[in-house]
Amino acid sequence: MTIHKEGKSILIWLLFILVGINGTLYYLIPDATLVLQLVLAASIIFFLLILQFFRNPVFDLPNDDQLVYAPADGKVVVIEETTETEVLNEKRIQVSIFMSPINVHVNRSPLKGVVDYFKYHPGKYLVAWHPKSSTENERTTMVLRTETGVKVLVRQIAGALARRIKWYVEEGSALDQGAEFGFIKFGSRVDVFLPLGTEILVELDQVTKGARTPIARLK
Repeated sequence: MTIHKEGKSILIWLLFILVGINGTLYYLIPDATLVLQLVLAASIIFFLLILQFFRNPVFDLPNDDQLVYAPADGKVVVIEETTETEVLNEKRIQVSIFMSPINVHVNRSPLKGVVDYFKYHPGKYLVAWHPKSSTENERTTMVLRTETGVKVLVRQIAGALARRIKWYVEEGSALDQGAEFGFIKFGSRVDVFLPLGTEILVELDQVTKGARTPIARLK
């Protein structure tokens, strides 16, 4: 387990702030033992909560041309046939994974491929399960093309708390299966749009692990 690069500066500043608050209180009210202990305990708990949010598990990445892996830790909240209108303009099977604030928020490539399309969209911050969040919230859209020409669309969607999407790819980038392509801070959702006929391997409300849980098998 490591700490993700997105969290290092935040954690350093947070540590300074919390140490400053506790140090100031110890200086101003040295005899208020109970208050000082409560503030210290709350500071430690708060720091640990933020620390766990930026954790980045270390594991062997998958390598299977037929399997599509979960792009994030979380829970499957949508499995449905829909029409993708931004890029592909065709019917697809949508699988959506909701990430709560306690999940790992690293986003990983569900398969090996080249980024054919990438675009960032500023937008609103509706709750991630809102029906319009996939078209109105801040989001990114990425289309991956495999060596066999199969295209899979992956969309990062910011939620009510997640107000900063990070990405590490551009059009033409080559991604290995399970490689990091982005990060969403403090809760959000990732949608995957798969070709019709793809075998879905997960169920609604199933818990997923990024790059460790296969969600589909390509035909």
